[in-house]
Amino acid sequence: MDFIDLKSQYAALRDNINARIQKVLDHGQYILGPEVKEMEEALVAYTGAKHCISVASGTEALLICLMALDLQPGDEVITSPFTFAATAEMIVLAGGVPVFVDIQPGTANIDPTLIEAAITARTKAIMPVSLYGQVADMDAINTIAGKHGLAVIEDAAQSFGASYNGKKSCNLSTFGCTSFFPSKPLGCYGDGGAIFTSDDKLAQACREIRTHGQSQRYLHTRIGVGGRMDTLQCAVVLGKLDRFEWEVRRRLELGEAYRAKLSAAIPGLQLLEVKGDRDCVWAQYTVFVDDREAVQARLKAAGVPTAVHYPRPLHHQPAYAKYGKPEDCPHSIDAAQRVMSLPMSADLTEEQQDQVVAALAQALA
Repeated sequence: MDFIDLKSQYAALRDNINARIQKVLDHGQYILGPEVKEMEEALVAYTGAKHCISVASGTEALLICLMALDLQPGDEVITSPFTFAATAEMIVLAGGVPVFVDIQPGTANIDPTLIEAAITARTKAIMPVSLYGQVADMDAINTIAGKHGLAVIEDAAQSFGASYNGKKSCNLSTFGCTSFFPSKPLGCYGDGGAIFTSDDKLAQACREIRTHGQSQRYLHTRIGVGGRMDTLQCAVVLGKLDRFEWEVRRRLELGEAYRAKLSAAIPGLQLLEVKGDRDCVWAQYTVFVDDREAVQARLKAAGVPTAVHYPRPLHHQPAYAKYGKPEDCPHSIDAAQRVMSLPMSADLTEEQQDQVVAALAQALA
């Protein structure tokens, strides 16, 4: 079985995706072709945000948002250390300082009750991560940000399609940034991403930054990057959109099935908490286990692939160790030592899910 089954997804969408790609090959507008605007408009309609700016990757989306906020050297951005490196990487690359705040042990998302104590005169923004497909506590985070005049950038690389209090991920704060990396809930066939905002000025800044800071051709009004998402990748996303609502429903169903089956088969197994005012699109279905390497080896022998998202919190990574003390963020440290992700995609079958559950029960026995 595949950890993420992209082959079955493509088989279901082959005609639509192939036709979309062929259309781009026929018109030849590989950069900022008509599919770029079409995709952006479709995603505006889906999320409810006023603007969608497609970009080269989810990582690039974070960087462009920080540049649009005019982040200055030494400005601080509060974020979680329990995330992929790109979150802090872009803060540092933009000249900022990541300030790590610990996670909630139940959800693995940033703990909003710890954020206010981390705010200083240099704080410019808060960057919560909607990890594993569940949105962070955005109402509480936005309230704190509003009190202190801070921007909020949702790192929604794993949560596109998720809902929170009746609104979609990416339409919950100053900015929402997502990724279309192939393994994401909505993925393309290479790198791609998008920025969402309802602020007209920030949207214009992001559009200019993604094309080398140009307000019009060869008029560079600000520092920018080469951050465009190419037309072929936008075509792939468009080819997947007709099925996306079904895939989100299927992910919710599979997540609930995993919860029920694992709770019955392995009493006491720690699962991620999904809060009642939101759902989770399960970019990864993640559980907590002890003696992880041995468990993974047993599952591999049984034909069940696994992955770890993520084995070290960022303040334990050599590149980011100077931004925290080793003992900081104990819940993040514990999670990094115990999380393990199981096979998950919209095309996972009940038979495969039962195989995973049985193998994990045996591996933990």
